[in-house]
Amino acid sequence: MPASSATSLLIRGTATAALLLAGAQVASAQPGWGRYGGYGGYGGWGGGFGGPSYAGPASTHDPREGKIDAEGFVAPDAAPMLGGGHVAIASAVGSTAEGREQATYEAAILDQLARAGYDIITKDPTGGQVTEISVTHDELVPPEDKHSPISGSMEVGASNYGSGVAVALNYDATKPRGALIETRLSMRILDRATGKPLFEGRARIATYEGDSHWSEDKIANRLAGAVFAKFPRHAPRPEPAPAS
Repeated sequence: MPASSATSLLIRGTATAALLLAGAQVASAQPGWGRYGGYGGYGGWGGGFGGPSYAGPASTHDPREGKIDAEGFVAPDAAPMLGGGHVAIASAVGSTAEGREQATYEAAILDQLARAGYDIITKDPTGGQVTEISVTHDELVPPEDKHSPISGSMEVGASNYGSGVAVALNYDATKPRGALIETRLSMRILDRATGKPLFEGRARIATYEGDSHWSEDKIANRLAGAVFAKFPRHAPRPEPAPAS
C-alpha cells in the first residue's frame, strides 16, 4: 500500500458491530480520499496532539481567588497603648478553628504582634493586653462535578467500498476544582485590666479547597499580614542610655 494512503486510520464495521481499527482498503489512485465522510486524514481530528480537540475545555477561574480584603479600626485615644508591653493570645467566641488550624493562625498572629513591638514571650496574667482571634469559613462556589477524562465524537460514512466510522477523542486530564472557600480572620486587642477594645481588624481571602498552592500556613500568614497592615505604627522607641 502506498505511504500516502497509509497515513489515515479507519474504524470499520457497521453501527451495530464492535468498532475495529483497520487500515484503509482503497488504492491511492481512487479519488476523494481526503473527503471520506469529512474524515480528512489526521488533520480532520483537530490537528492531532496539541490541537484543539486534544487540549480539551479550558478550566474556569474565579477572579476572587487569592484576593484579600482587609480593614482595621483603632479605638479613640488607644494608639499610644498599642505596639508595646506584654500580650497574650486567645480564641474568640464563634471561631471554628481548632487543633492544628487554631495553632497555625495563632502562630501567624504572634509573629505579627512581635513585629509590631509586643513582648510575646513573658507571661503577665494580670496585666498587659489580650489578642482574641476568630477564624471562620464559608463556601462561595461548590466543587465541580467529577467528569470522565475522555470525551469525543463519531462520524459514520458509506461509499461503494463499504462503510466506516471515524472517532475523535478528547483527553482532559485536569481534576475537577474543589469548592471556592472564603476564609475570614478577625481579631481584636483588649486591655486585660479593663476589657476595653483597643484595636479590631479583619481580613478575608477566597481559595480553592485542596489546591496545593494555598496551604493553611500561607493563608494564615497572608491574612495576618493584611490585618496588621492596618495596625498603627509608631516611631522606634529610643534605647535606654547605658549606665555610667
